[in-house]
Amino acid sequence: MIKRWLVTLGLITTMTGMLVGCGGTASESASEVTTTADGTSYVKSEDLQLETPKQGDTVATLSVKGYGDIKVRFFDELAPKAVENFVTHAKEGYYDGVTFHRVINDFMIQGGDPKGDGTGGESIWGTPFENEIAKELLPIRGALCMANAGADTNGSQFFIVQASAVSEEEMEAYSAQMSFTNAEKEKFVENGGTPWLKGGYTVFGQVYEGMDVVDEIAQTATDDMDKPLKSVIIEKVTITEYEG
Repeated sequence: MIKRWLVTLGLITTMTGMLVGCGGTASESASEVTTTADGTSYVKSEDLQLETPKQGDTVATLSVKGYGDIKVRFFDELAPKAVENFVTHAKEGYYDGVTFHRVINDFMIQGGDPKGDGTGGESIWGTPFENEIAKELLPIRGALCMANAGADTNGSQFFIVQASAVSEEEMEAYSAQMSFTNAEKEKFVENGGTPWLKGGYTVFGQVYEGMDVVDEIAQTATDDMDKPLKSVIIEKVTITEYEG
């Protein structure tokens, strides 16, 4: 757990002070009341993030050379600028030929930088844009998130959460540093993910097909800067409407 926490410090460039202070006090989402074994009742989070796309929804397919396709759905109502930025870049071919330049197994795979070293890329507006943090969306396994160098510094880089398991004991340890609702704790334990990133990064999409591809990429050999020894190339990002 400590290794995961510390490695986040270099997610893009610098994030001094981000980890301890990004928890917030998110409120519970109305959905259903759950009663635990000890009799505690709380409101369980909605499963919006884990729903499959509906017919007509905008989706993206990231075709990765030698690995296969990763398919993601978007949350345009909760993170409109991040979705517009990614979709517009994709339609304009901005991500075609770009690599996953930073890969850490049991954490995340990061791409979207035309320079391929984590120092480049910009938004469709030419300037960084603000974080869009929605209580309904968490950095669980499969979450598509904007990478940043601190609050409100989003450009073109993104990452997909690959971390698989979060134990109840780990969640209690994270809870000592950050604020989580009971429903959020349950969601991380059930789905895996990166609880320590909550509140610090915009979650704007979710992988609904192709997590096996993400897992395979995550296992590629890397150097001491987490860069794959053999380039992991996104051949094309295709934007379509989901047909079911």
